[in-house]
Amino acid sequence: MRSRGSRMEPPTIPMTPIEGASRLQPGPGAKICIVAGGGALPVQVATALAAQGNPPFVVILEGEVGPGSDLEHFEHQVLPLESFGSLVSIAKRHGATHMVLAGEVKRRPRLRGLKLNGGLFAMIPSVITALARGDDGLLKMIVHYIESRGIKVVGAHEIVPELVAAEGLLTKAAPQKADWRDIEAALAAARAIGGLDIGQGAVAVGGRVVALEGIEGTDGLLDRVRELRDHGRMAGKKRGVLVKCAKPGQEERADLPSIGPQTVDAAHAAGLAGIAVEAGRSRVLDGPALVARANALGLFVIGLTAGEMAHGE
Repeated sequence: MRSRGSRMEPPTIPMTPIEGASRLQPGPGAKICIVAGGGALPVQVATALAAQGNPPFVVILEGEVGPGSDLEHFEHQVLPLESFGSLVSIAKRHGATHMVLAGEVKRRPRLRGLKLNGGLFAMIPSVITALARGDDGLLKMIVHYIESRGIKVVGAHEIVPELVAAEGLLTKAAPQKADWRDIEAALAAARAIGGLDIGQGAVAVGGRVVALEGIEGTDGLLDRVRELRDHGRMAGKKRGVLVKCAKPGQEERADLPSIGPQTVDAAHAAGLAGIAVEAGRSRVLDGPALVARANALGLFVIGLTAGEMAHGE
């Protein structure tokens, strides 16, 4: 981390792609299929592709995307999670050459309800093993399954590079000396649970880790911190920081740590002073709105540099 006694300068980091980030150029005749879960990410990817003159085909995961979504404006089909074995054939029927896995999936497929084809039937042992290992293990298995059947999997950040968190401050507010202690503690904890494929985030208050992200996601994590404050479990403890970072060896095309305007609102409701994410390996969804909201609430948002990440080891 940077020196805890150092004075932070006013933010000068724009919401632009990080250095070296490049936009995917799929080539003539290419068509991208978006497998859409919940949240803003699938809509941002679809909108960006349409603006580039390459409108996508969208597979909407049943129960993860609400009715009336902007995704319904694109060519699309709704698919239950248990019919995952049909995903590749559906995408190919619509001419897909590339696939993006984007958005939140709040539940896992029910094994008893899986509709099997020959290829998926052969992978049942791998599916069971992947489910036992955790989210990243399952995502790696899914990516392998898709690519082994001739469709290239790409990351959302390859289509919309400006989603990737830049280094440095994004907001007017900056971390105070005590906040750096919280960042260091929460970063160490986030890395630890990431190594176990449990989650990507942690919250520290007063230099002590108070909550870890689990299967409920970041929203659930911040709700628990808010409840702890409301119930007086952190009496006298002010401020605090949420830190999110990628898991070791993470399948970055399928799942990078993400924050959005709702994360800022939830962090503020939990009484936190700010949010720190791993620059270059995290997504900032709806960046201008996120920055505006954080500035209005007085929270800091910062992309941790490689040096700061290394110092936290």
